[in-house]
This record gives sequence, structure tokens and C-alpha cells, in this order.
Amino acid sequence: MSKIVFIVNPHAGNGSTGSIWPFVEALAKDRLGHFEAYMTKRPGDAVIFAKNAAAEKAKLLVCVGGDGTLNEVVNGIMMNEESIRSSVTLGFIPNGTGCDFVKTVSIPQDVEQAVDLIVSGSVRSIDLGVLVFQGHQGHDRCRFFHNIASFGLGGEVAQRVNRTTKALGPFVSFMWATLISIFLYGKKRIQISVDNDDKKEIVVWNVAVANGQYHGGGMRVAPDASVCDGLLHVTIIGDLTIPEVFLNLSKLYNGRIYDINKVITLTGKKVAAVSDDKVLLEVDGEQPGMLPAVVKTVPGALNIITK
Repeated sequence: MSKIVFIVNPHAGNGSTGSIWPFVEALAKDRLGHFEAYMTKRPGDAVIFAKNAAAEKAKLLVCVGGDGTLNEVVNGIMMNEESIRSSVTLGFIPNGTGCDFVKTVSIPQDVEQAVDLIVSGSVRSIDLGVLVFQGHQGHDRCRFFHNIASFGLGGEVAQRVNRTTKALGPFVSFMWATLISIFLYGKKRIQISVDNDDKKEIVVWNVAVANGQYHGGGMRVAPDASVCDGLLHVTIIGDLTIPEVFLNLSKLYNGRIYDINKVITLTGKKVAAVSDDKVLLEVDGEQPGMLPAVVKTVPGALNIITK
């Protein structure tokens, strides 16, 4: 029998994942049979659990939580050799403050439907991104991401959201943090290059380097992004005034972001950015560090169950 491992973050979704886990556990045992389950207690646990489970020949890893938990599981898998990584299939039961990735890859947000999908869905290989950046202690760090890495306002918003209770749900939590950050944060001057082209110096609110299409509680910042095209889709929100930001805020959610004046879009396989300012990063909803950063695409890196 193939080994199945569940990695559960009971704190995800402001603690709601822990509340629903007994229901999910019973449902999964009925549909999938025997499996092992590991409950995270602190940040980083899911990385260790996923790394060890993959190394110990688990064929199916199921993440239960939000995009932050999924990011840790992905990073744990990617710490193994390619021969091990390629033999692991990932399932996802989304229940967190941020579950933006599922909107791109068609994974149901209903937990019962998500379990059914793990039983009957298709396995596809998707791209990941990987970035090297400056951590908060000043050292270089490396991190994979399945959805979006951003810098600028996105990093400020992620930091603010993750310091709140998130009790009002994802949309309100992210919208509140966005509105506060717009007034307190300010634009930043950065230098950016794509695929080793000449650096461009620009003033920005935010830069999203996207594998998926959505982040920040439903903002569709990269409508053309695909998880299987081998490319990073870059959306730069440039030097808008504060009134222009508010005038165009709805376009961040309705897929019309490209209609905004001073929004620049680029595609490539490598993105490098530096700044003389302190510019925070956001990586799959978490806030791990700041610029400088170099982001690359990793084509076909992960096997995941989708519709």
C-alpha cells in the first residue's frame, strides 16, 4: 500500500482548521483508508514534516491549511533529491486566511469536495518559483513559492495581516491591511531587470512576480499567469497617486488590472530587484525578508492533484 501522509496546521484560518480536522480526518479515512497525520505547532514544522515524509517514501502528501502552510510543505518536498521529489504527489485541502492559489488551479475550497478531488482528480506537474533574498537577520535565504512572490506594498500588507487575529476573514483582513498600508507605507524606488536585461529604475507601489493569478485575499494581479508555461509573470504597479490607487482599487479584484495607467507587465524566467530603501517581500502570504532578491522559475517541479 502506498504511504499517505497528512500535514495539518490547526492554527490556519484563525484556528478553524483545528476545529474542522476531526470531520476531515473521518472523511479522509473513509475515502482514502489508512494514513499518518502530523499536526504543526509552530512555523517551520510543515517544512520538516514534508521533507521527512517525502524522504521516507510517502507517495501522497496532503496539506490541510492555507497558502502559508502549503508553501512550507512545498519547500519541504523541494529539499529532497529530484528522484524523491518526482515520486511524491501533493494534495491540498484549503482552509486558511489566504487560499488564493486554488483559484488558479481549480481546487475546491469546500473541504468535502477537496477530499473527493484527492481521490478522483488528475495529477499534473506545475511550475514553482524560487527566490534568493535578504532575510531579516541580514543573511541570504532561499525559498520556493507555488503562487506569488511580491515586494513593496505586498510585503507591508502581509506583515500587517500576519500580526492580526484574522478573525474577520481573508477579504476584510487583507483589505484593512491594504488600506492602512497605503497611507503609512509610501512608494519605493527600485531597480529591476528581467532575464538579465538592463536594469530599469522605477518608482513603484508593488511588484508581483507571479506563478498563480491571485494573492492578497482575492486580488487578481496576474490574469495571464499560468502554472505550467515555464514563465514568471511580472506585474508592476507604478507611480500612482493615492487618489489614483483608490480610484483603481476595484480593478485589482475584477481582473482588469492591466487597464490601470502606470501598470507595467513583463514575462521572463528570471527577475532581479534591488533598492536603497527597505522593501519588504511577501511570499505566498508570508513575510520572510526584503530586497535584494533574485527570482527564477522552476518548470514542472511539483506534482499536484487538481480537477
